[in-house]
Amino acid sequence: MLNSKKSTNNVSEKSNHSPAVNILSEGTKLKGNLSSQTDIRIAGIVEGEAVSKGKLIVTGNGKIIGNMTSSDADIAGRVEGEVKVSGKLTLRESAIIDGNIYTKTLIVEEGAQINGSCRMGSDTKSLSDKSDVDYAGDTKVKSSS
Repeated sequence: MLNSKKSTNNVSEKSNHSPAVNILSEGTKLKGNLSSQTDIRIAGIVEGEAVSKGKLIVTGNGKIIGNMTSSDADIAGRVEGEVKVSGKLTLRESAIIDGNIYTKTLIVEEGAQINGSCRMGSDTKSLSDKSDVDYAGDTKVKSSS
């Protein structure tokens, strides 16, 4: 009787805490903003902003045309827009980023392409709010004398 009761508790425990992953399959195109409290895996195309409070995964065939924001990210496909990751960003060898990157930690495999600037560190949130003009104003030119 103890075993059956224990099994029942495990089943209900699993159903209450089951991990969720939202999947946009290959061949699927979404026009609009995508927002989730959990992980997102994109193998298709998103034309708009992609926001995840969990991990955002872009497969080799995946593409985001717009900005993306997440806690962690693993990109093997293409992103045309700003990439903002509060934790760890991993760029696989087939990744192409056409936009600026703001992240705390960055891992880049050989072959990945970044066409934009990269800001790293714990203060990336404040950095991402500034424009290039703001940074240019703060920059001092060293004198050669």
